[in-house]
Amino acid sequence: MFIKNKNKYVTPLFLILTIIMLAMAVISFRWNHYVFIAELILAVAGISVVCVSIVNLKKFMRLMFKEAVHSIDDASAERINMIAVPAVIIGNENEIMMANDRFLKIMEKDKDPVGDSIVDYLANKNPDTMYEDNGADTMINGKWYIVFAVKAGESSVVYFIDDNTYKSNSDEYVLSRPVVALIAFDNRDELEREAEEGEASRINVLVEKVIAKWVSGTTGFYKRISGGRYIVMMEERFIKQFIEEKFKVLDDIRAIQINDRLNATISIGVGRGGSTVKECEAWARQALDMALGRGGDQVAVKKNEIYQFFGGLSKGIEKRDKVRTRVIAATLTNHVNNCSNVVIMGHRYSDLDSVGACIGMWSAMVKGLHRNAYIVIDRQQTLAKSLVTSFEKAGFESIFKTEEEALDIIDEHTLLIIVDTHSPNFLESKAVYEHCKNTVVIDHHRMMVNHIDNAVVFYHEPYASSACEMTAELIQYLGDCSLSRLESEALLAGIMLDTKNFVLRTGVRTFEAAAFLKSKGADTVEVKRLFSNSIDTYKVKYKLVSEAEIFSYCAVACADSSTPDIRIASAQAADELLGIENVKASFVIYKTNKTVNISARSLGDVNVQVLMESLGGGGHQTMAACQLENVSMAEAREKLLSVINEFDINNKQQDALKTGA
Repeated sequence: MFIKNKNKYVTPLFLILTIIMLAMAVISFRWNHYVFIAELILAVAGISVVCVSIVNLKKFMRLMFKEAVHSIDDASAERINMIAVPAVIIGNENEIMMANDRFLKIMEKDKDPVGDSIVDYLANKNPDTMYEDNGADTMINGKWYIVFAVKAGESSVVYFIDDNTYKSNSDEYVLSRPVVALIAFDNRDELEREAEEGEASRINVLVEKVIAKWVSGTTGFYKRISGGRYIVMMEERFIKQFIEEKFKVLDDIRAIQINDRLNATISIGVGRGGSTVKECEAWARQALDMALGRGGDQVAVKKNEIYQFFGGLSKGIEKRDKVRTRVIAATLTNHVNNCSNVVIMGHRYSDLDSVGACIGMWSAMVKGLHRNAYIVIDRQQTLAKSLVTSFEKAGFESIFKTEEEALDIIDEHTLLIIVDTHSPNFLESKAVYEHCKNTVVIDHHRMMVNHIDNAVVFYHEPYASSACEMTAELIQYLGDCSLSRLESEALLAGIMLDTKNFVLRTGVRTFEAAAFLKSKGADTVEVKRLFSNSIDTYKVKYKLVSEAEIFSYCAVACADSSTPDIRIASAQAADELLGIENVKASFVIYKTNKTVNISARSLGDVNVQVLMESLGGGGHQTMAACQLENVSMAEAREKLLSVINEFDINNKQQDALKTGA
């Protein structure tokens, strides 16, 4: 091995010297031809000597290895050719010293393995695994083998067991495992309502044709199980193919259009990798619920507890039917009537939508259902200080409780109502949540994988503009509740915040809720005052806007200010940046304590929820955020730019426009 290593290091040195001589010869050609010829001859001679030396050295090494074979136990050397499987003998430095005829047959033609390292024939490049009970998997000339090694004195005998049939059967077994997919025609009712006579049937036929064509490329089948729902059975091999092409069937469905403005969309829930078909079907239902909870027009693939998401380009279509709201209100009333008291809270760093919804639910509990109710809030961290202050000045300071105060009033019959979030990680107080046995969730954000799954009532509407809109609708069915002017203004402020003054995510129900609040005395001038900023916050906001940079249609700004209202300034700066020409999404990065925060906004062209989810955050299609722990501002910025480049805003947007999303 010493000679082999010496050859490894000395040969490149000779080659480098020869190359230098050739270079010198080329340089000499310009000023003296005789020197050029002499140096060229020396360089050619050097190359020849090196080549001859390498050939002779290899011959010498093989001779050395053949002589080394005599040092191996004679019985082992004689019997290696009698072994019924490919085998080699290796030295104490893993060099191959002898190979039997069967091993030579599985090698490439005329290849002599003697002198090679056994590591070159192992897929994992780790010779220690050969000595383990399970051996090491490797592939030689397209066939799989399991490699086992047994010590024999100072050397080892290595066996290559043909495993190709097992591997092929194993791969085929995995690829042929059943997969269940459930398909929901998202906006079937909305398209039928807007379609002219006879057009609705055509749309349904076109959607089913696309689904049939999609399934026809597999060995599976599909069945319609209700008006707008289908079940598909196929093999694992085809799901892998669909994942690689990002489920192009979504684009094909989205191309179906009526009135040149409404596109058909479907959601697909896929359950794969289950031990039984029944388990795959259960996972498919959970995945479909997740896809619908995230706004539809997408695929959710579930394997064990892991989700993958594809699509989600379209804006959600508002559901105009309020039947579900009435059912939720009736169910909530039953739970409130059976509880001792009610505790209400929103998310951490609560904003006007969160606090406004809390106040609306407090009013409904106290005035409509006649139960004691309290709001859990961190006065130091809330972004709705103006709203909290206005209620405290009006004499309602006792309704706001700190975490410690709330824990003192909780008993086993307390009902907890959570608004404007459905993730246990974003709650105002996780301790309060853990102490309450009965929980109600009211939220409009797109569904996250890590969500509260033990709620007695889970009222989730990703099509709603805000939690305040959902609360305003519920209040109308929760007893004889008479909202005061202050409570109506709190709810209206939340709607205006999340819709950016009725610009984003507004539907018929949004304006109906606003009209209801207006009828209860909400004053838009007073609501506007709730959005007022200090002069310092105003300066920070426009400093962020002025220093923003544009990357791939995204405006990115980094805050270097330590103003107490940096969260408000950053959120408002992100909104302002959307007013810049050709900006489709905006991101503001700021730091609080050891956490770097990113506020993300868009006008709907870019799904910022997907971008923030890739960084561990979440939110809505047009408004999202994330928090990064133990990173610097520069590192957070690089992470964000990496995600933006990976998402490819420009190409995604062009694709969305082509498909009418």
